[in-house]
This record gives sequence, C-alpha cells and structure tokens, in this order.
Amino acid sequence: MSEWWSYRLSDFLLFSPRTYHRLFELHNIALWPMHVAALALGASLLWAAWQGRARIAWALLSACWLWVAWAFLLERYATINWAAPWFAVAFAAQGVLLLTACTLPASVADRYEPARGRYAGLGLLLYALVLHPWLALLQGRPWVQAEVFGMVPDPTAVGTLGALLLLAPRAQWRWLLWPIPLLWCAVAVATAWTLRSSS
Repeated sequence: MSEWWSYRLSDFLLFSPRTYHRLFELHNIALWPMHVAALALGASLLWAAWQGRARIAWALLSACWLWVAWAFLLERYATINWAAPWFAVAFAAQGVLLLTACTLPASVADRYEPARGRYAGLGLLLYALVLHPWLALLQGRPWVQAEVFGMVPDPTAVGTLGALLLLAPRAQWRWLLWPIPLLWCAVAVATAWTLRSSS
C-alpha cells in the first residue's frame, strides 16, 4: 500500500481533460441560444453593480447561481463527478443568500462604497463576462466549449466576486456572500491545474 503523502491531485481526478471539456460543449449545444440571454443578464449586472443598484445585482446573481446549480452541476457535471451534487447544494445556498440580500430594505441592500476595490471589482466582472469565454480558444479548444457567465460555475463565481467588490455593502452580513464564490475559485484552480498536469 502506497503512503498517503505519495498521492498527487491528479491521482484523484475522475475524468480526462477531453471528457471535462466535452461536458461544456454538450452543455452549450443543448442550451443554445440561452447564451444570448446570459450575455444580456451579464450586461445588466455590470450596469447595476457599477450604478450601485445592489438589490438588482443580487437578484440577477441569485438567478445565475440557482440556474448553474441545477442546469450544469446537477444535470451535467454530476455525470462525471460524484461530488457535483454537493457543489450544487453550495451553489443553491449562494443563490438563496443572494436572494435574501436582494429582499432587504433599500437602506441596507443598496448601500455601497466607491472604494479603491471598485476598479478591481470592475476588472473581475469584465473578465468574467468578456474574457473568460475566450479561454477555450486561447487553449486551442473549439469555441463551442466556451464557458459563459451565468451558464457555468467558474465565470459566475469570478463575476460574483467582482460585483461584491464593486458594491462593497456596509451591512454586517456581507461576509456571508464571499466564502462560496472564493471556495469555488479554489476548486476551479485546483481542477484546472490537475487537468493540465494530467494531459
């Protein structure tokens, strides 16, 4: 029996890079042309976050997280990863937290600070909406495997972090909105690194 410290992340990989990327292709083909609606939703989110319309931003993000939990994590990702239903629960929980935030009174939910993190937030949100879908092409994969904000987890989590930085709510509950997107980003980085090292 091998010692536990001799294991690498790639030893726990449940799928090949080809299978993983094909998952996005099947997802995109099945749901086209919903991507147009996702792009419109992303543009609305960008406007709402930049204008400090926190409740609108939270409502839009809530819809994205709930949709990704069901349509991608449960319907697609669960076919190749036994942990996907747990990821879906986390995404649904984030959706509920965001939905709760958007129902708070305007005096709490719509407060924001035009702080120095605002431009970092704008950069993250623009990355999630505009640049992230192009990663597939930059990595030599077909455009049909693009990862679009509001349709799959990674750009949705990054875009959420951007919106949180843009809005920077003063409410004491704001810390509740950060952990799940941050944890998903850690999972995404670990998955990408493991896929790269195994290919």
